[in-house]
Amino acid sequence: WDGNETWLVLGGGALLVAFPMAYSIIMPALYLPFTVMLLGLIFRGVAFEFRFKAERGRRFWNLAFGIGSLVAAVSQGIVLGAYLDGITVVNGVFAGGSFDWLTPFSILTGCAVACGYALLGATWTAMKTEGALRNWAFGLADRMCIGVLFFMVAVSIGTAYLSDEIAGRWFSWPNIGWLAPVPVITALVALLLFRAVRRRDEIAPFVLTLILFLLGFIGLGVSLWPAIIPPGITIWQAAGDPGSQTFLLVGVVVLVPCILGYTAMTYWIFRGKVKADGGYH
Repeated sequence: WDGNETWLVLGGGALLVAFPMAYSIIMPALYLPFTVMLLGLIFRGVAFEFRFKAERGRRFWNLAFGIGSLVAAVSQGIVLGAYLDGITVVNGVFAGGSFDWLTPFSILTGCAVACGYALLGATWTAMKTEGALRNWAFGLADRMCIGVLFFMVAVSIGTAYLSDEIAGRWFSWPNIGWLAPVPVITALVALLLFRAVRRRDEIAPFVLTLILFLLGFIGLGVSLWPAIIPPGITIWQAAGDPGSQTFLLVGVVVLVPCILGYTAMTYWIFRGKVKADGGYH
């Protein structure tokens, strides 16, 4: 939760300062799924702490942790799908309804993100544990690989059909030649991931999953650029005052290395395998 809280505050604050118009449109458009996501993250964090301290009822807190995690993941995916689907804007303000975010495409992306997080969690668990739990994690990762590949293809096709501009960007000549490496490399990484999971490699599955996520975000970036609020508001139209952006840049230059530093230190402290008698992890 501490890590989620840090990045959420930084991301929200940065959006408000750097692109205030985008903030004022995105937040009311996606207020409900954002709220559900935060509630899921809070519930997840509370369940994690109570499970460690509870002498009874650990099964309940295990379930609570799982539900909170699933709700947060699906909500993030719904936010992503609703954002990609486009936000109704009139005269620079949100002009849609309270449930415009709830569409078949946003449900698809919600399931996709949850499946992707399950793959990340499975490969991380396989890397950090031993014995029966490690074998179970590899089995889950094997199934989640298939799910993630399916959802990546489905979301990619769905995104391409959201607008003629996105479809033209990917499938018109000469763009298709310049952008072809993205899906080709993605397919190659997916193949390597399948093989690494089947071979029960130690670290490669987790690293390849991270690369797969990165390639997915690159594809989304290519589809949207330069829009910050699909379909029609660009980053230049939504940009804030240059003085505010300079102030933000100074803060980011100072804060981001600090955040990355203590995150790296945390990973270093908890390096290696998790043992059954290892205490609080």
